[in-house]
Amino acid sequence: MNDFWFNVKYGLNHVLDINGYDHVLFLMVLAVPYIFKDWKRVLLLVSLFTLGHTLSLVLAAYNVVSVNGKLVEFLIPITIIVAAIYNVFSAGKEDKNKKVGLLFFTALFFGLIHGLGFAREFTMVFGDANNKILALLEFALGIELAQVIIVFVILFLGFLLQTLFRFSRRDWVMVLSSVVIGLVIPILIENSAF
Repeated sequence: MNDFWFNVKYGLNHVLDINGYDHVLFLMVLAVPYIFKDWKRVLLLVSLFTLGHTLSLVLAAYNVVSVNGKLVEFLIPITIIVAAIYNVFSAGKEDKNKKVGLLFFTALFFGLIHGLGFAREFTMVFGDANNKILALLEFALGIELAQVIIVFVILFLGFLLQTLFRFSRRDWVMVLSSVVIGLVIPILIENSAF
């Protein structure tokens, strides 16, 4: 049971670590276009992101894939900026496609990239585990819990700003996405020398 809690806490800390805030920034731009009534859609997006993240960790843990860490560290802020720019240009427009579409596959793909960014550390911590798959699933549970917390906070802030302060939904999406772009540009510049 101690291993279970260690692995879940490790997943929680991976997402909520103040030094690894790129994960939080991605979740912010993933969740900001939605409101509480869209919780199923947001949960599916977050879970697809976790699935991609976990899949890339499995592939790395079993030496199926190996990628240049510097390239991945460059691609992670790219995924955040792409999602934020998408939000800026689509803010205020009705989402005509409520079914699984490009956005869901994008969340899965971006999860793969983000998982590859953590693969080296995961392999160092869990490489000698008796059951890597079980450790990985427990770690993924911690990631999912942390992501749900972050998404809830973003949805709650959006609710407050839109109801109490009469922020339009469009303005909320554009402002938060623009702030994220501003925070990610230095990360992108820092990681551009791969």
